[in-house]
Amino acid sequence: MHALTYGMYVVSSVKQGKYNGQIANTVFQITGKPIQVAISINKENLTHEYIKESGVFSVSILSREATFPFIGLFGFRSGRDINKFEKTKYRIGVTGAPIVEDYSIGYIEAKVVNSIDAGTHTLFIGEVVDAAKLGEGEPMTYDYYHRVIKGKTPERAATYVEVKK
Repeated sequence: MHALTYGMYVVSSVKQGKYNGQIANTVFQITGKPIQVAISINKENLTHEYIKESGVFSVSILSREATFPFIGLFGFRSGRDINKFEKTKYRIGVTGAPIVEDYSIGYIEAKVVNSIDAGTHTLFIGEVVDAAKLGEGEPMTYDYYHRVIKGKTPERAATYVEVKK
């Protein structure tokens, strides 16, 4: 399963004036007119709750320069316990969702137009309402994250596969 190609993203949303985000690797374009993207979010994650309530999300496309501590902040810590945006450079997009600027080479903002129950995850389909390139650099792939950064896959990730010992 790790041979499939993925990127590394921070998916964020807003709920009652509060922001939350998480690392995600399942983001993909599904239509061209209108432009729509899909994201896969674990139902137990706080970001899922925010997207479900607000109906909006942003996707910040991470560069290869993203550090493991930064990825860990959004990938291995819960927004229920800490404010992930406290020391993160971000701005508020047209949807009201935060756009992470740290280590980001671009972003996409979307309004949810549909969702599909996928068991442990929900596949949110969003119509893109804004997107822009923020900088130069190579996007981080999931393969690069594993091979070069030596990152692990959290149990709630869509790509988590239990390794039998």
